[in-house]
Amino acid sequence: MFFAFDPYNLLATALFTVLLQATFFTLATIFKTDKFTDITYSVNFVLLALGLWFVADGVSGVDRAFLLAAIIVVWGLRLGSYLLTRILKIKKDDRFDDMREGFVSFLKFWIFQALVVWVAMLPATLAISVPESLQPALGWLDYLGLGLWLFGFIVETVADHQKYVFKNDPANRGEWIQSGLWKYSRHPNYFGETLVWWGVYLIAIPALLATGTAAYWLLPLAALGPICITWILLSVSGIPLLEEKADKRYGERADYQDYKRKTNVFFMWFPSSS
Repeated sequence: MFFAFDPYNLLATALFTVLLQATFFTLATIFKTDKFTDITYSVNFVLLALGLWFVADGVSGVDRAFLLAAIIVVWGLRLGSYLLTRILKIKKDDRFDDMREGFVSFLKFWIFQALVVWVAMLPATLAISVPESLQPALGWLDYLGLGLWLFGFIVETVADHQKYVFKNDPANRGEWIQSGLWKYSRHPNYFGETLVWWGVYLIAIPALLATGTAAYWLLPLAALGPICITWILLSVSGIPLLEEKADKRYGERADYQDYKRKTNVFFMWFPSSS
């Protein structure tokens, strides 16, 4: 643990996240750039995972602490490299056009981002912080969680790549992607990301159960992580914003309306025939 009075590293991770986000908020404000906005999100996860694993009690071999840290670092590096490549290509993210010039509105976004990172990390933060002496051996629930994480990671990675290639093909200018995984969901990348974090939660459960009576509050607290990510993507800054943007751009087109009618907005499934 980082502090003796903070056995589950909740305060330490909160302080680090606030400090990191505040630093890059300052840089983004000074230089009026979007290059720090998304990349800071990914970097925050990577640094938290590495820090938690580094101070974990009795880390040795491929244990749960290492497993959780490793999958979050892999996810964060992949997402971060994708977001950095994308922003270097497009130069400016139009999602921030309404808030970039306003100090308060821009600050609210960064505060929200800091909160999301801290909450999303709760399963890993709590599980990695459980002492090694209480950690059960990796079992079926860990492997189920790893399988769910791997499936979600692959879906998110492939979907992001397909969309990036599609958007950078001049022949597709003014069109929306409806091929590849996007044939089975209008937002397969978000579907994959939610699976990633539910997988993390499943891996965390055995460690939290091993704490005895503390599990009564640790388990629901950890569940806030995947619940938060799912809620944000489904109802706040993920799907709603992109759906609104697409409706404004393509809403009058019959083929777009047909795509919306036949294709699930979130869950991946075969297109409807009607």
